[in-house]
Amino acid sequence: MLAFRILHKKYGDPLFTPGIEGRWNSAGKKVLYCSESIPLAFMESMIRRQGVGFNHDFQIAHIEIPGHLSFKKIEVVDLEAGWDNPNNYTKCQPLADKWYNNLESLTLIVPSATLSICSNYVINAVHPDFSSIKLVALTPLMPDVRIDEILKKAK
Repeated sequence: MLAFRILHKKYGDPLFTPGIEGRWNSAGKKVLYCSESIPLAFMESMIRRQGVGFNHDFQIAHIEIPGHLSFKKIEVVDLEAGWDNPNNYTKCQPLADKWYNNLESLTLIVPSATLSICSNYVINAVHPDFSSIKLVALTPLMPDVRIDEILKKAK
């Protein structure tokens, strides 16, 4: 299974997991956020970059998750109303923290808050199978200049 993430070149290792709090992890929980497609990864990155834009310093990490490994999936219907609120992660973190702490699977497949018909992948960096994921490619991100202009106007 391929997964994708957009990252700045200066951050080096595309598989680094700093443990920064996110929608699907509490602070200190080391997970890698990826998306099921490049367009979704780009859209997720755009949401976080409002007012800043992109330049040629960004790249796309193509990550292979072995298909034989089990995963857990959370569907939109399994979530409380407001789960996708951009300022409140309390409805998602307990579900994902339980998955993380119990080492239920390497990957948690979750709906994207940006576009809930698509999925993001949360990969548990402390799971015994984490070493089996591989970076298979880094490709340049070259978005249309109009997208950069829109993002910079969003301040």
